[in-house]
Amino acid sequence: MEMKSLRDVFTHELKDMYSAEKQILKALPKIIKKAGSTELQEALEDHRMATENQVGRLEEILGAMEETAKTAKKCKGMAGILEEGEELLKERGTDGVLDAALIGAAQKVEHYEIAAYGTLVAFAKQLGEDRAVELLEETLEEEKSADETLTQIASSINDEANVES
Repeated sequence: MEMKSLRDVFTHELKDMYSAEKQILKALPKIIKKAGSTELQEALEDHRMATENQVGRLEEILGAMEETAKTAKKCKGMAGILEEGEELLKERGTDGVLDAALIGAAQKVEHYEIAAYGTLVAFAKQLGEDRAVELLEETLEEEKSADETLTQIASSINDEANVES
């Protein structure tokens, strides 16, 4: 794809995040299963459901632009972050220690998403894409909320993991 305009960059980044979200949806069930803390499992399951909605929002935006998400190339940034997380799933250890590691991996995902959606909101505003701004801001707030939830859960999990060491 040749990028000649901000709209081209915006479209490319929307498709990149579509790929990222689809990868996250595939990875989350394995992560949820590995988590030892019920609170962490529930938070991750809540985010899995939110991610399904986020995929739908991206499809809506792309559809309104007469673009298809099906042409999205694999998001290599998210693939790398998730690959690192996959390695954690193979590790053995106590629940608290593994949960602390899983939270760290999940927060890397959230921070990537927060950065990407913040950029997409800025592009949408510049392009006058009001509906896209609305949808992307909703997703950005969900990502920030998920990160805050993980931070709250981490405070008790990290204490538990520190005692176990």
